Amino acid sequence: MSKVKAGGSTKNLKDSNPKYLGIKVSDGQTAKAGDIIVMQRGTKFISGKNTGIGRTHSIFATKEGIVKFSKKRKTRFDSKVVERKLVEVI
Repeated sequence: MSKVKAGGSTKNLKDSNPKYLGIKVSDGQTAKAGDIIVMQRGTKFISGKNTGIGRTHSIFATKEGIVKFSKKRKTRFDSKVVERKLVEVI
């Protein structure tokens, strides 16, 4: 006879913690120096005037001002033109 009662196997009970990615300050809102504007994986958004980019590709404000989102055409290394979202602080 068995010592341990039979237990079924479970495969879908593991879950990862949320990463809290996305836009933190919207278009037209004010941002202080050092505020994170966008948290992202990769460079879906590119940084413009008065913004910097961190190690995790997060975009932050370097000066106080109003956040502005726009689009910019960018040529890749293989001569393909792609449109990227640009983040600026004015």
